[in-house]
Amino acid sequence: MEDQHGYILHHRVMRKEVDVDVAVPMVEGTLEKFREFNECSFDKGFWSPENRGRLSLLLDYLVLPKKGKLSRADKAREGSEKFAEGRRKHSAVESGIAALENQGLDRCLDHGIEGFESYVALAVLGRNFQKLGADLQAKALKRVRRKTPNKGGLKRAA
Repeated sequence: MEDQHGYILHHRVMRKEVDVDVAVPMVEGTLEKFREFNECSFDKGFWSPENRGRLSLLLDYLVLPKKGKLSRADKAREGSEKFAEGRRKHSAVESGIAALENQGLDRCLDHGIEGFESYVALAVLGRNFQKLGADLQAKALKRVRRKTPNKGGLKRAA
């Protein structure tokens, strides 16, 4: 689970599970730590009628595309601008997964499931530290640019 700023809030190593099995536990685990968490976007692999019902009770807004043929009500729901916006934001999750692979999760040097789980947890921590560092650098650069006077009307490079 990732927030709107790109920080990973909650992760899970799946053991003999499929996406449809972990949607509700992931949301519940995130809500335990982050009470203000109220919207979530999933892909079609997480769809089931049970997940839609349970997640709708937990979240203010749910983006969970339905598998298969859509009814008129589902077409209207999935055709809304807010749903489309949530689907566009979902691509950030795939970007987060790629970032974890860049942090070293493309190859695990530890042995066994416990080693792999610790490797994943450390990669998540490393990714969040990297994101925090990038945010702090951007904030500091913005502060410097505000303080630096623009002499002679020259344009600064971005």
